[in-house]
Amino acid sequence: MTKKYKAVIFDWDGTLMNSENRIVNSIQHAAKACGFPVLSQHESKQIIGLSLENAILGLYPEADQHQVVAMAEAYTQFFLEECDVPMEPFDGAESLLFNLSQSGVKLAVATGKSRKGLNQILKESGFGVYFDMTRTPVESASKPDPLMLEQILTEFNLSVDEAVMIGDTTFDMEMAQNIGMDRVALSHGVHQMEVLSPYHPVAELDSLQALNAWLLPRL
Repeated sequence: MTKKYKAVIFDWDGTLMNSENRIVNSIQHAAKACGFPVLSQHESKQIIGLSLENAILGLYPEADQHQVVAMAEAYTQFFLEECDVPMEPFDGAESLLFNLSQSGVKLAVATGKSRKGLNQILKESGFGVYFDMTRTPVESASKPDPLMLEQILTEFNLSVDEAVMIGDTTFDMEMAQNIGMDRVALSHGVHQMEVLSPYHPVAELDSLQALNAWLLPRL
C-alpha cells in the first residue's frame, strides 16, 4: 500500500530555487571584504543549507565571533542589495507548488536562509502564498539539528510518519534522518546523489517534474 503524506516540507536553496551561483558569489565577496582567502566555487558551495554562521565557520573555522558577525553582515548586504547574479526557481517549481496546494496537503519550508532573506525571496518569487509555515535558523536551529522539522510537525499536529522532507544536500537528509522522517533527494542542486544516497532517501530524483509525478499519488 502506498504511503500517504499530509505534509510536504521543502528546503529552499538548491531545491526550489536555483541560487547556488548567487550564494557562492556573495560568500566570496564577503570573504574578500573581511580579509579571508576566497575559496573556489566547489569549496564554497558545500555549506549551502547551513545557517549563515555555521556556514562561515564551516569554511573558515579559524574565524572568531567578531569576524563571523562581520562576514555575515557583508554577505547579507551583498546578497540582498548588491549582487547582480540572477537566481530563478528550478523548472516546474510553481506548477509543483500549485498542484500540491490544490491537493490540500500542508506545505512548509525548512531552510538555512535567514528570516529576512527568506521573507524577501518568498515575496519576490510569489511563492509565499503556497506555504502554511516556514522555519529558518533564526527561530529554530541550523540543520542537521531536526528542531525545524519538530516545530513544523507540532504546528501541523502531525506525526513524523505523516510528513516528507525534500532536499538537495546531506544536511537536509541528515536532518530528516535524525527525526526518522521520510526524505526525498534531488540531484539538481548542491550535492551529488552519490553523497545523498547513503542517507537512504525514499526516492532519488533529478527534477521537480519527477518529484511532482512521484509525490501526487502519495498525498
